[in-house]
Amino acid sequence: MLKVIEVQVGFLCYNGKFIPAGEPIFTADNRSFRYGDGFFETLKVYQGTVLLADLHYERLMASLHLLHFDIPPSFTKTFFIESILELCARNKYDDLARVRIAVFRSDGGLYDPVNNLPNYVIQAWELSKSVLELNESGLVTDIFPDVKKSADKLSSIKSNNCLSYVMAAMYARQHRLNEAILLNPYGRIADSTIANVFIVKGKEIFTPPLTEGPVCGVMRKYLLQADLPYHFQERPLEIEDLENADEIFLTNAIYGIRWVGTFRDSSYGNATAAVLHELLHENIL
Repeated sequence: MLKVIEVQVGFLCYNGKFIPAGEPIFTADNRSFRYGDGFFETLKVYQGTVLLADLHYERLMASLHLLHFDIPPSFTKTFFIESILELCARNKYDDLARVRIAVFRSDGGLYDPVNNLPNYVIQAWELSKSVLELNESGLVTDIFPDVKKSADKLSSIKSNNCLSYVMAAMYARQHRLNEAILLNPYGRIADSTIANVFIVKGKEIFTPPLTEGPVCGVMRKYLLQADLPYHFQERPLEIEDLENADEIFLTNAIYGIRWVGTFRDSSYGNATAAVLHELLHENIL
């Protein structure tokens, strides 16, 4: 199993300033450190273009509103795109990069904040071109049994409080899985450690609606909205739906689509995932 170790070198962007990545920027009063008070956005930059920028910005603004931040006028799509591309240029990531924008509330207060001004950090890492390819071997997956993910108005954001996903990722490593799938409080499918879950059944493709607790993934939203030769539907999914599916695939903004080879005792092919991967490659890159 591939283990990813992130080492931050070069520069990062902290509240609009580009500083060496190893320079300390937080104190112990940081509200993201104390309370997980904030959210993050992960996106891919390819040859000077922020892929799916409109959907990423839409989700970023939705998260700011949902968490009651006071949004500065400077927080425009152009502002963030320019900041991201300048950071990638400073780090000499000219071809392919993964970018993470972490947003958190200003220091002060206990649970009740002193003010709702957002702070942010933008980081970038160079990506291998392998992320542009469909996985050769199907992912090995199973259910993470220890924690249920909430299904409420906050469950759709990429929260800075990621404990359920951290524990699911640890469970996956301990059990030699590529991905662990999280359930919601009703015992139905929410999402996986880093992706949204889709199943193929006949000519239909299903994914859990946001009311079931998944993150509002950008690639998920693109597939639901795009003009593609498949019929996508939102529908609650039981564990049995995964076991009886023709195919299972996972989506996120970095890898696009990855197909699942085994879930428990069931095995799957990748015919639909392979076609979708090619369509995404043509339409987005």
